[in-house]
Amino acid sequence: MTKTTKSGDAVKHGNDDSEEAIRDFKNVVNMSPGELGKWLETKESREVGFKGAAGGESVGHRSGRRIVRLLGKADDALTAGDIAHMRKVVGYVRRHSAQRPGGDITETPWRRSLMNWGHDPKKPGAKTAA
Repeated sequence: MTKTTKSGDAVKHGNDDSEEAIRDFKNVVNMSPGELGKWLETKESREVGFKGAAGGESVGHRSGRRIVRLLGKADDALTAGDIAHMRKVVGYVRRHSAQRPGGDITETPWRRSLMNWGHDPKKPGAKTAA
């Protein structure tokens, strides 16, 4: 099935690359839209992550807001841009997870940053995709 987006991008659903990206995204994003939305409202979520030269909202916090929207979309409504962002999320979670600090991670910037990307490493069964 092919869908054309407003920008003219054709998204082929059922294509192996898209299906893999969606599957991996669903494996690493282990927070529900409600959990993630609530987390993104906290001071702690806004204190972590790369903010660029001008400061402001971090890349991860902005990504988290997009992830909330993606979690509410049906797979056949996803655009090429959505699939690309899903791949970006999976890549970030994989790379960042490999940098796990020692000790209790509960209140660490490392965990908080991952949570901005929709992944809570403290959740039972947390995984980072294949």
